[in-house]
Amino acid sequence: MTNDIDGALKDYFGFDHFRGGQREVIEHLMEGHSAAAVFPTGAGKSLCYQLPALLKSGLTLVVSPLIALMKDQVDAMARRNIAASQLDSSLSLDEYRDVMARVRNGQLRMLYVAPERFNNERFRAAIKGVEISLFAVDEAHCISEWGHNFRPDYLKLAGFARDLNAKCVLALTATATSKVLEDVCVGFEIAPECAVRTGFYRSNLTLLMTPVAVGDRDDLLLAKLRERATGSTIIYVTLQKTAQEIADRLIEAGYSARAYHAGMKPDVRAGIQDWFMGSSEGIVVATIAFGMGVDKADIRFVYHYNIPKSLENYSQEIGRAGRDDQPSICEAFICHDDRFVLENFVYGDTPTLNALRGLVNTLFTQEERFDVNLYELSSAHDIRALVLRTLMTYLELEGYLRGGTPFYADYQFKPLMSSREILGQFEGSQTDFLAGIFKQSVKKRIWFHIDPEKTARALDCDREKVIKSLDYLGDRQMFEVKAAGIRHRYQRLKIPDDLYELAGQMFARMEKREDAEITRLVQVLDLASLDSCQINALAAHFTETRSEPCGHCSHCLLGPQHFPKEEPPAIDEGLVAGVQDLLSSEQNTQVLNDPRSLTRFLCGITSPGISRARLTRHNLFGSLSRIPFKQVRDWIELQKIV
Repeated sequence: MTNDIDGALKDYFGFDHFRGGQREVIEHLMEGHSAAAVFPTGAGKSLCYQLPALLKSGLTLVVSPLIALMKDQVDAMARRNIAASQLDSSLSLDEYRDVMARVRNGQLRMLYVAPERFNNERFRAAIKGVEISLFAVDEAHCISEWGHNFRPDYLKLAGFARDLNAKCVLALTATATSKVLEDVCVGFEIAPECAVRTGFYRSNLTLLMTPVAVGDRDDLLLAKLRERATGSTIIYVTLQKTAQEIADRLIEAGYSARAYHAGMKPDVRAGIQDWFMGSSEGIVVATIAFGMGVDKADIRFVYHYNIPKSLENYSQEIGRAGRDDQPSICEAFICHDDRFVLENFVYGDTPTLNALRGLVNTLFTQEERFDVNLYELSSAHDIRALVLRTLMTYLELEGYLRGGTPFYADYQFKPLMSSREILGQFEGSQTDFLAGIFKQSVKKRIWFHIDPEKTARALDCDREKVIKSLDYLGDRQMFEVKAAGIRHRYQRLKIPDDLYELAGQMFARMEKREDAEITRLVQVLDLASLDSCQINALAAHFTETRSEPCGHCSHCLLGPQHFPKEEPPAIDEGLVAGVQDLLSSEQNTQVLNDPRSLTRFLCGITSPGISRARLTRHNLFGSLSRIPFKQVRDWIELQKIV
C-alpha cells in the first residue's frame, strides 16, 4: 500500500512527500476504516480524499458547501486528467443527466455535491445503486450543533452515508474543539484512533489584539495600513453596510480596495474574488462570506475591524494569512461595543415559546403527506428561515417527519413568439396538450403564471409532464421560463403525545444553543484580555499543548493590555408610556406578544413578524440597541409591560 500511495502522490499530484497527517489519514482509508482529518486551513485536506479516489474502486462522493470551491477542485482534477464532476444548481437538465450517466457507467472517480442535494429524492434514488467507496464531508464541523457554523442539512449526512452503504467516510475540518470532533466521530461512526489532528500553531503569524474605542477605529485602521508594507489584505467586518463604508473610505485614501458580502450578486462576488486573487496589494473588506475557497498563498495581513464571533471563526479567518510560510500579521480591533451587535444576532435566532407552539400545531394538524413554503411558514410564526429549517431537521431526526424533494409551485413563462407559431410546430396530441397549458395559464402584464399541480389535474397527467413541457419550450427558445415559490414535501410519521411538551423541548434546545453562542463570543473577549501567551491559549482551545511562550502575540510582544468596558446607558423610565402606546394597536400586540419579541424590537433585531408588520419604521425600533439584550428583557419583565 505504501508504494501505491507514494507512487500516486508523485504520478498524479507531482509531490515527493506528504504533508503532516496526510499519510496517516490516507492509510486509514485504504485499510477500509472511516477517518477524520482536522488540519489547519490550507494544510492539504482535499488530497486526503482525492488520492484514495484514484486507488479505490467505485465512486468518491464529496460533500462540499461551496459551488465555487467545487468548481475549482473539479477544474484542478481535469488538469491532472482525473475524471471528476459536480452537481449544482447551475447545471442544465441535459448537463445533469450527462453527469449522472457518467456516474452510473463508472466513468467518474469523484462527484462533488452540496449537502442540500440529498433532499432530492430523485438524486438519492439514482445514486443508491452506485458503489460509493468513499463518502467525504468537507467542513464536517457543521454536523455539530455545538460547533460555530452549524448547518441543519449536515445533521442528516451520516444517515445518508449509511443508506448508500458507503464503504468508509472521511470527515474534514479546519476547526474543531474536542467536543465538536467527538460529535463528528460519533455521528459518522469514526473510531477515535482514526481521528487525525495536526498542530494548530504557525510560527509565521503575528497575532495582535488591539483595544480601540468606536470613534477611533477608522483612524487606527488607516494608521496601521500606512505604517506597514503593502500586501494582499483581508479586513473582516460584521455588517454588510460596514464593508461598503470602509471600502469607500479606503478608496478615498488611495488604496486599491473592494467590498465583498453576501448581499452582492454572485457574478459581482466572483469578479471581486478573481481581482483579489490576481492582485499583490488588493484589499478586500468583507463579511465572513469571503474566504472559504480562497486559495491565495500570499495574504500578508488579516484585520478584524469588528471582533470575531467565536474563536473557531477567528482561527479559520487568520488561517488564510501567510500560507506561503512567509511572515504575516493578523490584528483584531477589540471594541466592546461590538459585543451587543453580535449578541443580538444570537438572540434574534431564538424563537419565542408561543411561536414554537404555533409551529408544531400547524405541522401536526396537516394531512399525513403535506407540503409547505418554508418562507411563508417562517413569516406566519415569526421564526427566522434558517432557524425554521433547523427545527424541521430536528423533527426529521427525531422521527416525527420525513422530508421529500422540494418543488416549485409557481412557474412563469414569457412566449418569445405567438401561440399560433408555437402550436404550429407540433402535431396531434402534442398540439392539444400545449394548447391546454396555454388555457390553464393566467397572463399578468408580461409573464404568464401557471400552477403545475392544478394544470396536471386539468389535463389528466402527472405534474412532471407539465414541467418537462415548459422546460422543453424554454430549451427551444419558444418560452423564457422562471420557477418560483419553492415548497418542501413532508410525510408525518408520528404525532407527539403532547404538542406543548414538544414545543417546550424545542425551545429548551434553542435556549441551550443560544447560551453556547454567547459563551463563544465571551471566549474571544477573554482571549484578548488574557494575561499570558494568547497563541498558546488559542492552541489549547483546539487541544494542542505548548509549553513555551510564542513570542509573537500581543501579550508576548507588549505585555498585558487594558480593554476598557463602557457601561451601557440607563433605560429611560419614560419609555414605558411609549411602549404602552405602541402596544395599544392590536396588530402590534400580535407581533410583540411576549418579553422576548418586545426585547428584539427595542434592541433593533429584525424578525419575519416585525418586518411583515413594518415595525422597523417605528421610532422605538432599536431605541435600546446599545443596551444588553438580557438587561432590556429583565426591564420589560419588571415593568410587566407584556
